[in-house]
Amino acid sequence: MREFLAGRIAITQGDLTACDVDAIVNAANKSLLGGGGVDGAIHRAAGRELLEECRTLGGAETGEAKITGGYRLPAKHVIHTVGPVWHGGDRDEEKLLGDCYRNSLKVASENGLKSIAFPSISTGAYGFPIEKAAPIAMRAVKEMLQGDPGIEKVYFVCFSGSDLQVYLEGAGDILGD
Repeated sequence: MREFLAGRIAITQGDLTACDVDAIVNAANKSLLGGGGVDGAIHRAAGRELLEECRTLGGAETGEAKITGGYRLPAKHVIHTVGPVWHGGDRDEEKLLGDCYRNSLKVASENGLKSIAFPSISTGAYGFPIEKAAPIAMRAVKEMLQGDPGIEKVYFVCFSGSDLQVYLEGAGDILGD
């Protein structure tokens, strides 16, 4: 498996629900009550308790992030963030996607978490082109880590080999050592 490591950031391919970290990030819908893709996989793996806790959160707006327990997941917590639906780039999608990563890291920091794993937010059913999304994600994480020494490790966990390739192609220029 190809992997990239630069300081506190790692890029790899794998199953987000199997990550043994303080928190995994759920690319959720606004209800936070489960759905398809990453969202559905996380809810299935975490169990019914996750859905019950999510019902108490009142949903979330695009770019926001909220935290729950991880229940049956190896991760202690799930940070739910709502990514933007791609409409061609003229509805502030790039800023909103960056907000997903920044706000998720802010929630992690506020809760004293040391390690966090992200999926590729909005690049599935929401249609955000991964070639545009990956650099936004990496830049937002790098920027946040520069101001937060408490978070020790951030993982970008790509589901497919093609997604991994896109992240790896931009990683050296954006993340560097």
